[in-house]
Amino acid sequence: MGIKFLILFVYRSQWLFLAKIDSMKIVSYNVNGIRAALNKGFLEWLQSVGPDVVCLQEIKAMEEQLDLSLFEAAGYQHNYWYSAQKKGYSGVALLCKSEPDHIEYGTGIDYMDFEGRNIRADFGDISVMSMYLPSATNMDRLDFKLTYMDDFQKYADSLRKERPNLIVCGDYNICHKAIDIHDPVRNKNVSGFLPVEREWISKFIDSGFIDSFRHFNTEPDNYTWWSYRANARANNKGWRLDYGMVNESLKNRLKRSVILSEAKHSDHCPILLEVEN
Repeated sequence: MGIKFLILFVYRSQWLFLAKIDSMKIVSYNVNGIRAALNKGFLEWLQSVGPDVVCLQEIKAMEEQLDLSLFEAAGYQHNYWYSAQKKGYSGVALLCKSEPDHIEYGTGIDYMDFEGRNIRADFGDISVMSMYLPSATNMDRLDFKLTYMDDFQKYADSLRKERPNLIVCGDYNICHKAIDIHDPVRNKNVSGFLPVEREWISKFIDSGFIDSFRHFNTEPDNYTWWSYRANARANNKGWRLDYGMVNESLKNRLKRSVILSEAKHSDHCPILLEVEN
């Protein structure tokens, strides 16, 4: 967390220094397999960016399959893993430079937690969640996805009564508007851009969240996921699926929100947002 200024004063003949921590830098990244990302230089990249909190999705690994000392050596001694019960599938994690006040594993909703889709850390009055919303590329999963979306909205509404300064980062597997997808016409009947999915994310925002990236940037051609097929990434034929949704109570504390498209450890790229403490 950044240092904004120092105050120097005398107390009982001793010089004391107080440092004000002015901001929290958060990265969210669907790594499409943390072990694969590690082999592609993920930790070296992470150290160069230096976020305070890292929200990971689709880790595809159990904690016992990882060498946690690698993350600790990179500056993230406080790391928390919430895997799916099915090996090699889904899963979320949080990497933190500072120890959180509290970690919440899951939502308490069984079918969500079975797939390891939510983990939250509380730091003072700010809560940061890593969420991996289901995809429905197999349309048989669309009903599951829609049920998850509705139940998560209810969960978030309830949680904000206790933790109002909530930030929900992650892969939402939905493009909100035409500006968020390279070909809105051809993809209008494809899951991830279906009217019912887009309507849900509109309602989610209207319930009191800010799409932090669009708060600062209204330009087209900004994406966070590209198919591995047809040279899609090189041609920037992408989808914006990853969001840093920030409760409106934090609006005046938002400093920036950007897409880090230069990072190439996954078919997604990370997003970064920064809020004042």
